[in-house]
Amino acid sequence: MKTVGIMNTTLQKLRNIGIAAHIDAGKTTITERILYFTGKSYKIGEVHDGTAVMDYLEEEQRRGITITSAATTCPWKGFTINLIDTPGHVDFTIEVERCLRVLDGAVVVFCAIGGVEAQSETVWNQADRYNVPRICFINKMDRVGAYFEQVVKEIRERLGANPLPLQIPMGSGDNFVGQIDLIEQKALFYEPADIATNLKIEPIPEEYVEASQKARGEMLETLAELDDELMDLYLHDKPISPDQIRTVIRRAVISGTIQPVLCGSALKHMGIRALLDAVCYYLPSPADVPAIEGKESVDSEKIIKRHPRPDEPFSALVFKIVSDAHGDLYYIRVYSGTLKTGVRVLNPVRMKKENITRIWEMHAKQRIPRQKIQAGDIVAVVGPKHSLTGDTLCDSHHPIVLETMNFPEPVISMSIEPVSSVERTKLAEALEILKREDPTFKTSIDRQTGQILISGMGELHLEILRNKIIRDIAVPVKIGKPRVAYKETITTSAQAEGRFIRQTGGRGQFGVVVLKVDPAGYTGRGKEVETSGITFINEIKKGAIPNEYIPAIEQGIRDEATNGPLGGYPLVGITVTVIDGQYHPVDSSEIAFSQAGAIAFREAVKQANPVFLEPIMKLQVTIPEEHLGAVTGDLNTRRAEIVEMKRAGGYCKLLANVPLATMFGYATALRSMTHGRGTHTMEPTGYKIVPPEVAEKSGLLI
Repeated sequence: MKTVGIMNTTLQKLRNIGIAAHIDAGKTTITERILYFTGKSYKIGEVHDGTAVMDYLEEEQRRGITITSAATTCPWKGFTINLIDTPGHVDFTIEVERCLRVLDGAVVVFCAIGGVEAQSETVWNQADRYNVPRICFINKMDRVGAYFEQVVKEIRERLGANPLPLQIPMGSGDNFVGQIDLIEQKALFYEPADIATNLKIEPIPEEYVEASQKARGEMLETLAELDDELMDLYLHDKPISPDQIRTVIRRAVISGTIQPVLCGSALKHMGIRALLDAVCYYLPSPADVPAIEGKESVDSEKIIKRHPRPDEPFSALVFKIVSDAHGDLYYIRVYSGTLKTGVRVLNPVRMKKENITRIWEMHAKQRIPRQKIQAGDIVAVVGPKHSLTGDTLCDSHHPIVLETMNFPEPVISMSIEPVSSVERTKLAEALEILKREDPTFKTSIDRQTGQILISGMGELHLEILRNKIIRDIAVPVKIGKPRVAYKETITTSAQAEGRFIRQTGGRGQFGVVVLKVDPAGYTGRGKEVETSGITFINEIKKGAIPNEYIPAIEQGIRDEATNGPLGGYPLVGITVTVIDGQYHPVDSSEIAFSQAGAIAFREAVKQANPVFLEPIMKLQVTIPEEHLGAVTGDLNTRRAEIVEMKRAGGYCKLLANVPLATMFGYATALRSMTHGRGTHTMEPTGYKIVPPEVAEKSGLLI
């Protein structure tokens, strides 16, 4: 079969980028324009019409939001751009997280009215975590209330960034006519065409000359501080060419020193071509990114590197899995080497060999076959059976384990059951499919009711998953009401002894364990191993318990920690130190010490003043000023702590920390209070102790 893909290109001409932002900032609209202007699409899809190419799921088209990240590859002026459009809704933040993990650069979109919003901060922090160079695009300059300078200020102050405007807008709202390019010193005007918009490059209008000269001077001053040659030219008023400016900008962007700022209106096709130019000019190629580091094996401490070259040993990271009737799609980022179809690779995390039977270059849901891929490529492969999100695939003769991804813990649960016992097996299979696809989705069994619980990042997240089970996987189910994913912890230290002694005539069971528990933060002495919120420390001296039984004690403790004494919720934030014990040379066994460890842990926790922990959400509410009193009064009844309030253009923006337990049905309440004009977003920000009176009133105690 002949390879049809675009990807015969040098690494220097390749860009792996993502588009990320707060919900409704216009990410998918920008992506649809990019597809049109690069020739990838011949018709422009619209989010509001449900025709966006990248929002190809039925659920996305119906709701007008992006739920799953979609990948495509498109050409622009000799460059190849691997582009991923990510969701903006916080319930699907894992999609952004795993995309930023494998991308070389990002375009972060801001609304010219909303500015830096709650999810904007989350996206920015995720990009910081993975050292991803960024370009900022201030969208919706054609909307009433658009304020370019204010958004730039918010990017600087709220995100701790160093934004550098490379354009300034000509007008705003209904008067927005284009941008001034500060590098080329030209005005970019737009006139409507049958499809898209015609771009006209003209001299800067007289009324904008002074503002553009001031902005250009500030841009050059910032760049001069980053480059000695440019500084010399700037101080001596010598001509500075656009290429010289772009060279300095590119170097500063890749190092993370600055973030260029552009502006436009994606809906009106204004500014997209300049954005594409900026992606190619300033964001790094795979060759500009440092060599990827990994370990020789899961247990090894030795660090090895892979450079982004086709002749290095093959290495890639699985960052997404999509179930498919014709074989699951494993999205991978290739960091080094070359891979052909029909080759076997190693998953060093699972120590399993995987077959690569097909390679696809993706365009949303469309697939283009590839016979070979190499360093820098982002593709989907078919064939693996054992790999999970975050796993490494590599050359069997040159193993490497790349750093995996961290996934947030679910904050909300609901019960799920099949409508008939016949469907029970199908439901179990469906849940396994969803867990493979989505690392933030978890299942468990309620120990009191025996019901299956599904857990996720929010009400919308679980609603989407429920619809997928019913509509896509065709398993009819009944769903319970959402419930909060509480946890339990301790507030004081305590010590207890666990004895598991059984004598039945033959060989018995004998294990005695003495341990103490302390709230998180206590370090003690000895080696610490932290897993699922429990830190285990072994301080056994003089062989009171043989070393061979220590792992069994730890396992018993960790198993017991899955059900706390107050409400059966998982225990977290506890340091457990085993300090003494007894054993019998004949009757002692791993089972005995596992049980003794569990008994001692359970008793110690009961004595250590256990408390409930509840998930706290970072809430952002945008409302008309006249409804401020009603909304703040309602938030007070929900135990909210308002941390910031801003007024602009007749609207108020409130930032608050609020317990998730009080926020069910808030969207309906907010619509009622503001006559449909208020909006809100929430995202998990951590856990806090539930006040005793609230725990008692809420019926949390068993």
